[in-house]
Amino acid sequence: MPRYEFRCRACGDTFEVNRPMAAAADPASCPQGHADTVKLLSAVAVTGRGGAVGGATAPSGGGCCGGSCGC
Repeated sequence: MPRYEFRCRACGDTFEVNRPMAAAADPASCPQGHADTVKLLSAVAVTGRGGAVGGATAPSGGGCCGGSCGC
Protein backbone atom coordinates (compact mmCIF):
# COMPACT_ATOMS: atom_id res chain seq x y z
CA MET A 1 0.00 0.00 0.00
CA PRO A 2 1.42 3.43 -0.90
CA ARG A 3 2.71 5.73 1.82
CA TYR A 4 2.00 9.46 1.62
CA GLU A 5 3.78 12.18 3.57
CA PHE A 6 1.91 15.12 5.09
CA ARG A 7 2.88 18.23 7.06
CA CYS A 8 0.67 19.89 9.62
CA ARG A 9 0.37 23.64 9.12
CA ALA A 10 -0.67 24.17 12.75
CA CYS A 11 2.23 22.45 14.55
CA GLY A 12 4.75 21.78 11.74
CA ASP A 13 4.82 18.02 12.37
CA THR A 14 5.57 15.79 9.36
CA PHE A 15 3.89 12.39 9.29
CA GLU A 16 3.16 9.50 6.94
CA VAL A 17 -0.15 7.83 6.09
CA ASN A 18 -0.58 4.43 4.42
CA ARG A 19 -3.65 4.37 2.18
CA PRO A 20 -4.83 3.03 -1.17
CA MET A 21 -4.01 5.06 -4.27
CA ALA A 22 -7.73 5.73 -4.74
CA ALA A 23 -7.63 7.73 -1.47
CA ALA A 24 -4.39 9.63 -2.26
CA ALA A 25 -6.13 13.02 -2.48
CA ASP A 26 -8.15 12.59 0.74
CA PRO A 27 -7.28 14.94 3.61
CA ALA A 28 -5.35 13.58 6.60
CA SER A 29 -5.46 14.72 10.22
CA CYS A 30 -2.22 15.33 12.10
CA PRO A 31 -1.40 12.84 14.89
CA GLN A 32 -1.81 15.79 17.28
CA GLY A 33 -5.43 16.20 16.10
CA HIS A 34 -5.03 19.20 13.78
CA ALA A 35 -6.96 19.13 10.51
CA ASP A 36 -4.96 21.78 8.59
CA THR A 37 -2.48 19.55 6.73
CA VAL A 38 -0.87 19.53 3.32
CA LYS A 39 0.32 16.52 1.30
CA LEU A 40 4.02 16.73 0.48
CA LEU A 41 5.50 15.85 -2.88
CA SER A 42 7.89 12.93 -2.53
CA ALA A 43 10.63 11.92 -4.93
CA VAL A 44 11.18 8.20 -5.25
CA ALA A 45 14.35 6.67 -6.66
CA VAL A 46 14.23 3.11 -7.89
CA THR A 47 17.52 1.45 -8.71
CA GLY A 48 18.44 -2.06 -9.56
CA ARG A 49 20.67 -4.32 -11.57
CA GLY A 50 18.03 -6.17 -13.54
CA GLY A 51 18.87 -7.55 -16.95
CA ALA A 52 17.70 -5.87 -20.10
CA VAL A 53 15.44 -7.56 -22.64
CA GLY A 54 17.38 -9.65 -25.14
CA GLY A 55 20.60 -9.51 -23.12
CA ALA A 56 21.36 -5.91 -24.11
CA THR A 57 22.84 -3.65 -21.46
CA ALA A 58 22.52 0.06 -20.92
CA PRO A 59 25.60 2.24 -21.45
CA SER A 60 27.57 2.97 -18.32
CA GLY A 61 29.09 6.26 -17.35
CA GLY A 62 27.50 9.65 -16.95
CA GLY A 63 26.18 12.58 -18.86
CA CYS A 64 23.41 12.72 -21.40
CA CYS A 65 24.70 9.94 -23.63
CA GLY A 66 26.35 7.49 -21.24
CA GLY A 67 29.65 9.34 -21.14
CA SER A 68 30.77 8.70 -24.72
CA CYS A 69 30.59 12.34 -25.82
CA GLY A 70 32.76 13.70 -23.00
CA CYS A 71 30.04 16.01 -21.70
